[in-house]
Amino acid sequence: MYLSRRRLLYGSTGLAVTAVAGCSSDEESAELTGFTGISMPTTTSERWVIEGEALENMLIDAGYDTILEYGEDEIEAQIEQIQGMIDDGVEFLIIAAIDNQSLGEVLATAKDRGVTIISYDRLILQTPDVDYYASFDNYRVGVLQATHILDRLSVEENSGPFNVEVFSGSPDDSNSQYFFQGGMDTFERYMYEGTINIRSGETEQEPTSTLRWDGVRAKDRMTGLLEDHYEDGELHAVLSPYDGISRGVVAALEEAGYIPGTADFPIVTGQDAEAISVKAIRDETGQTQTVFKDTRDLAEVAFDMVKRIVDGGSPEVNDLGTYDNGFKFVPSYLLEPVNVDASNWEEVLVESDYLSEDEIDEAEEWLEI
Repeated sequence: MYLSRRRLLYGSTGLAVTAVAGCSSDEESAELTGFTGISMPTTTSERWVIEGEALENMLIDAGYDTILEYGEDEIEAQIEQIQGMIDDGVEFLIIAAIDNQSLGEVLATAKDRGVTIISYDRLILQTPDVDYYASFDNYRVGVLQATHILDRLSVEENSGPFNVEVFSGSPDDSNSQYFFQGGMDTFERYMYEGTINIRSGETEQEPTSTLRWDGVRAKDRMTGLLEDHYEDGELHAVLSPYDGISRGVVAALEEAGYIPGTADFPIVTGQDAEAISVKAIRDETGQTQTVFKDTRDLAEVAFDMVKRIVDGGSPEVNDLGTYDNGFKFVPSYLLEPVNVDASNWEEVLVESDYLSEDEIDEAEEWLEI
């Protein structure tokens, strides 16, 4: 049911920023063919399937050979796949890492062979060999999620206290810390005032993390939180960083007796605008918000980086001082995320042709939670 969306990931995004960084001379780029390896983390999240195939097709349409592989959340498998791409002679690597600190050795091999390395959405850490980073303003994602909760709770008019619990993403994904920090920084004032209360006391990233962004793990943790801290109290909201985690949270809430669509059901945030979560937002059956990161634009950014280098130019970047990977600030192109809730899902997602109403209507959970 998601195949019809692939065509939407082509076409121009109208990028217009100043090129301020580069890594190849005209003489070097004249020899490039654009041969690109695309390494994606998993097929268990629909976004990676869509983006991987989008990138592959954009590159093929430009006349470049490609290799597309998925690591299926196995770190060693991704490393072996990347090494295979290097052995096959790729000139570019576009990598969405499973574990952001495990790729240093294989990327050093790639760099020794002159490969340009683009970190895709997940910043690769602890290596000097990442050339560019294509992503969204990930701190802003957390701000949007926390702001949704504050707005729904009307904290400026009501002093609460409101009970909130926090989930963060996989600890081996560098984006997790930005989502988490954006949310917690937004909550900070209200936590200090006593308006927002995190009953569990789990306010650091490590105890709130969800390995591999797994909905089952999220469900188990939410169940435990409810049993340990909410036998005699009402939970008002859950800050969740990703739709798959959110659906695990909602499943635990339902099992505990909370009824979706009622005034007592907690506010639940998310990210990625997956069709099944958008359906829940539309129908008020659990999740109340998601953050839309238009992956059509992100795939276009990564493709454009490759094409500009092949054509003898430099990739466009718009951030040089935010994303420190432990060795350097990686030149980055950051896109803006968009808040989506019941008030604007149709305008943002359907009218932009990202999702059709049929896809939302027909959406079903594709993972067992």
